[in-house]
Amino acid sequence: MARIRILQAVGGVDFSWAPGDEVDLDDEVAAAWADGVRAEAVEDTEKAAARSRGGGRARKPETR
Repeated sequence: MARIRILQAVGGVDFSWAPGDEVDLDDEVAAAWADGVRAEAVEDTEKAAARSRGGGRARKPETR
């Protein structure tokens, strides 16, 4: 499996991808999409760095 980052919005019958989305596809399909216009390949080091950054919204405190 290979991961690509979507550069242009794409939609089909059972999917939709927005710019910035990262999608896992079979190697052959990912290579076809990663043409630098519709999508770009995401390297393994980029995936690891994105996971380790944290960030995002803080969890809501539990209230009762």
